[in-house]
Amino acid sequence: MALRISHLSVDSRAAYAQSRWWAEVLGWSEDPGDPNLPGHEECMIFAPDGRSLMLFIEVPEAKSAKNRLHLDLVPTQGRTREEEVARLLGLGATQVADLRTPEGRGWVTLADPEGNELCVLRTGFDWPVPDQQQLDPTPATGG
Repeated sequence: MALRISHLSVDSRAAYAQSRWWAEVLGWSEDPGDPNLPGHEECMIFAPDGRSLMLFIEVPEAKSAKNRLHLDLVPTQGRTREEEVARLLGLGATQVADLRTPEGRGWVTLADPEGNELCVLRTGFDWPVPDQQQLDPTPATGG
């Protein structure tokens, strides 16, 4: 038996602004039946398939140290790492580190508007792909 992640919670100074920024970055959306609004202390966004969620929770203190957890993102829809880095910088991210290699491997570390680190990788093809059974959260049935 194992647990499944319900959602990723992110402490934020401005939950609404962060939810809008991350929704634009990831191509996610809010619940039309419970829209995020300025001033809301909790703002949730959903992946297109509804299986992944991020909850932004307003807190009084600003980020004060390096994240112990961050997201590693890969381009989709035929886009490149360089195109995505440029897009995120245009949306208000800041570059923290450039760890690309001359061979084209590596990643770029950025920070969102509140300083939370994220990495943009080249593609998902640099990593081994688990089999479908490992990805499926429903238990297999015998028979």
